[in-house]
Formats: sequence, structure tokens, C-alpha cells
Amino acid sequence: MKALVYQGPEDLVYRTVSPPHVAHGAQVVHIQSSGICGSDMHAYLGHDERRPPPLILGHEVSGVTDGGRRVTVNPLVGCGVCRACQSGRDNLCPNRQIISMPPREGGFAEAVALPPDNLIDIPDTLSFDQAALAEPIACGWHAVRLAREAGGSAPALVIGGGTIGVGAALCLAAQGVDEITLVEPSVTRRDYLARHVGIDALDAAALHDTPRFNLVVDAVGIAATRAMASSHVRPGGVIAHIGLGSAEGGLDIRRMTLQEITFIGTYTYTAADFRATVAAMGEGRLGRLDWTETRPLAEGARAFSDIRAGTVAAPKIILKPQLPEGD
Repeated sequence: MKALVYQGPEDLVYRTVSPPHVAHGAQVVHIQSSGICGSDMHAYLGHDERRPPPLILGHEVSGVTDGGRRVTVNPLVGCGVCRACQSGRDNLCPNRQIISMPPREGGFAEAVALPPDNLIDIPDTLSFDQAALAEPIACGWHAVRLAREAGGSAPALVIGGGTIGVGAALCLAAQGVDEITLVEPSVTRRDYLARHVGIDALDAAALHDTPRFNLVVDAVGIAATRAMASSHVRPGGVIAHIGLGSAEGGLDIRRMTLQEITFIGTYTYTAADFRATVAAMGEGRLGRLDWTETRPLAEGARAFSDIRAGTVAAPKIILKPQLPEGD
């Protein structure tokens, strides 16, 4: 089969590879759509030691099984028997695997193999491109659920207008938070969100100095955005931290302590969160989900380069194996 293979920093090659290994009980998904994630970009730039080359990246996948089922893929595979898995927190399984990290190849290919429980049927009302958004949006669904359980409420601030931030904003609305502000530094991205998603994002400079948000979602995760979250959350408020941009700096620990601010690190999603996200998408509770740009998988290297250059307005590029080059 054909696949886009990561061979080293900023080096992706579209070439023939062996078909996916099908372990006992696994099912093959013939991929129709696969989204480029921020973690794929980190690996592409050589910043993710968990994804050593050569490797097929990509974990935001939808497609068709050998039996003809239209599915989206939960890429996170737990052991099923540990305390985390048994308690419904399979995203914290110490033996978890995810496609696009060894030993599992990813979804920038014509096919991938996964256990049946990781394949979620999608309704005919969802296109494959829309269904590929289930994985990143599920990250927001999980974060919002945890933040609300910790007492987070409106008004809410979302930092970052990429797919994770946009998904988090949509999940906030779907879960009953009715006053949401999203900040995004790129003028091009803010204009795109206004035209295609109905979100009037702001530049961070437009925020008031007075902390006024009961719930803040950091969908970027760098020192500057953590500092922004620390300064704009109200006393007694909640910060949900999804972004994995950098590991250190930014949090005002003294203010968080004196003002009893709750900080929650949120990693991916549980299987239940993933299924709840797909259900909400199918019911139309997360909007039109048409804020993607589609390109052939064969031109994936150029897509990564364009994202790197900051020339992509849409929050998400979807790569499609069946789309001919030049389309």
C-alpha cells in the first residue's frame, strides 16, 4: 500500500510500504480521511522522541472496514485489564498504545488495523472528513467534562484557534456553557473562524486586565498561554490544560494557591468521551464541521510544509489517500 512516511526532521516521503499487520481479532480500516494534528507537526520537526523515524504518522482517521462499515477510529488502545482501564480511565492505561507511535503505525496510509472496540460507527449524515475530526474534538469534550465536574462554568476562555481550541469552544457550547471567548493571534485564522465556524475570535490584547473567566481552556500549552490562563481565571476558577506545546514555565503558582484556582491536566479522552463526541457530532450539536481543507495524501509533504510556514487558514488539513495528486 501507499503511505506518507516520516524519515527525519522535515522529511516526509510518499512511498510503497507493507500493508498493516493484522493481529488476532483486529480489523482493517481502509482510510478515507486522515487529519494532520499538532503532535504530527511536533514529530515532523523532530521534537517528539516518542515518534522516531521511520514511521507513519497520523491518528485522526475515518474510513471503511472490510465488512463495509463506515467508521471513525479511536486511536488509543488500552490493555483493558489494568485499574485505569477497569475504572473507565483507559486514556491513563500504563500500557496504552496509540497509532502513529511504535509499535503501531499511523493513519497517513491507505489502511490501518485496530481492535474492533476502537472502531466507532458513524451515521450517513457525517462525511469522512467530518468524522476524522472526532479525535481532536474528543480531546476538547474530555477537557470540558472534567473542568465542569470541577466547578468550571461560564464565562469561559479558550486560548488557541487551532483544531483543539475550536473543538473545545464547540464542546463548551454543547455541554451548556453559554458565554465563550476564544483568543487567537493570527488575523488570517480569526477571519477564517468568523466566516466558516461562526466564532468571532479576539486577539489576546483585547482581553481586559481584570480576571473574569470561571473556566479557561489552554489549547496551546506554552509558557505564554499558561501565563495568560493564570492571569485571566477568576478566584476559585478552573484551568483545563490540553496543549502540549512546551513542558515548562508560565503558571503563576502563587496566585493559583492564594486564589484556590484548580488546574487540570487533560490527556486525550476516555472511550466513553470519544463515543459521546461522535454522538454529539451526529446530532449536529457541534456545528457544521466544515472548517477543513482537503489535500491528496500524495501531497502530504507539501501540506506539512505549508502548515510550518503559517500559510494555512483552516484549522485542519485532511489528507485523503484516494484523492489524485493535483486535485
